[in-house]
Amino acid sequence: MREFILNCTALEIAAVGLAFFGGIYLFFGAANIFITHQLLPRLHIGKPLDPRPLAKDQLRRELLWSASSIVIFGVGMIFPWGFLQLGWARLAVNPSFLQIIAEVIVLLIWNEIHFYLNHWLLHTRWLRRFHLPHHRSVVTTPWSTYAFHPVEALMLGNVILLPMLLHDFSVYALFSVPLFSLLFNSIGHSNYDWSPARHTVLHNASRRHHLHHACFNGNYGFMFPFMDKLFNTSLPFDAADKQINRWRVD
Repeated sequence: MREFILNCTALEIAAVGLAFFGGIYLFFGAANIFITHQLLPRLHIGKPLDPRPLAKDQLRRELLWSASSIVIFGVGMIFPWGFLQLGWARLAVNPSFLQIIAEVIVLLIWNEIHFYLNHWLLHTRWLRRFHLPHHRSVVTTPWSTYAFHPVEALMLGNVILLPMLLHDFSVYALFSVPLFSLLFNSIGHSNYDWSPARHTVLHNASRRHHLHHACFNGNYGFMFPFMDKLFNTSLPFDAADKQINRWRVD
């Protein structure tokens, strides 16, 4: 894998990037829909978080914005590849299993910090207009995950660049970032309470991001709550009840 990446041309790395990001978007989206719309309901596990109907043409809009993001993420692989070609960064040679695991954990934490900071910035009055397309999905779907304005996609898509300048990561750790990022993103946009009786990080991630879309402000974190707790931006679990109950009454 390492030698393949280093020996690719810019055109080849862009093609690989497009296939990779497009493939994982479709895979995780389809898997999420099957699990939350078919498997879990049949097993009587969990329930939808927000029962309100989707906005008109929402799925079409989400897929179009997502296609734009996939192009940006895919072609954007030229930048980390360029770092390697210029000698600004290097890939680890024969990394041990423990090294790969440690690097994945470090990148997992960095991804959370990076997302929170950029997400908070996207809610400021200077950048809010670039985040509004994503928030048009008040009731989220798995296809909302990449439904970004190009500026937002560029902000969120540069997550591995700084770490690459500071450490020689293994190619496996670097490729894990978009995988766990999209997995967590898909869970957060599933609009499904995977297990109402449990309060693990996995289950709460869906609830937290559902509240962010329903209330617009607060819960800026990604998968884990530590940044929201640190900066006091957490929303209570009943923060969206007023909006949802009003819809039920109407």
